Amino acid sequence: MPVSPFCVMGIVNVTPDSFYDGDALKTPTSAVRHCLRLLDQGARILDVGAASSRPGAREVAPEEEQARLLPVLRGLRARPPERGVREAVVSVDTYRASTARLALEAGADIVNDISACADPELLDVLAEYKPGYVLMHSEPAGMRANPRYAHVVDEVLHFFETELARLCAAGLAEQSIVLDPGIGFGKGLEDTVALLRDIARLRSLGRPLLAGLSMKSLFGDLLGLAPDRRGPATQVATALLAGKGVALHRVHDVAGALDALRLAHCLGDAALES
Repeated sequence: MPVSPFCVMGIVNVTPDSFYDGDALKTPTSAVRHCLRLLDQGARILDVGAASSRPGAREVAPEEEQARLLPVLRGLRARPPERGVREAVVSVDTYRASTARLALEAGADIVNDISACADPELLDVLAEYKPGYVLMHSEPAGMRANPRYAHVVDEVLHFFETELARLCAAGLAEQSIVLDPGIGFGKGLEDTVALLRDIARLRSLGRPLLAGLSMKSLFGDLLGLAPDRRGPATQVATALLAGKGVALHRVHDVAGALDALRLAHCLGDAALES
């Protein structure tokens, strides 16, 4: 199995309406097999989600989300060790306290939350289980449909400072928190580009940065690319962001992202962090 110094998080969507996976992972068995393929390609973390957050996606009840998610987590943890396959570090992509609790009990290590603890009970879950936590920038209420920022990087920095203080006061160790600027969430094209250009400024908070821009509409807006043609653009952007100090990369195509990261590193154009 390839061993990589780069931290790549492989996306595992166990949702029937995923724009990338579709219903290819519709059974726990097929999802677990996909997880193992991503690990074999070099993923360090598996990010398993069971409720789509894309614009226009159908709202999924907690019971449905959990029915999709938990068999996959249990299937991963129940597998006997295999030669050449690492034990998975598992992130659960959810904003619900009830789902996060059940997922952590089933063996998840990280909560990847797009809402910054909009569910107040999630703070209690984090304080109790003390998992890794991805704090994503969540736009102010009502801004997703018509986002407006005076200075987007300054506002994202302020958001992270405030939310880091809230999380630490609730009992979560700062060392367990990673920052995600929330590409594709409540930001127009101009603000997204400005944020990505100056993303290195977010490192001033002393926490690792995660970029989640795999196959995003950003590449459609900038380059006119359909979703099934955004792989090369994702790889280029991944390498460029690594050069700006982004430590973790959430992608669908793990092998392609790692090729891009290794090439940038070998050519000396990116100061990559392991």
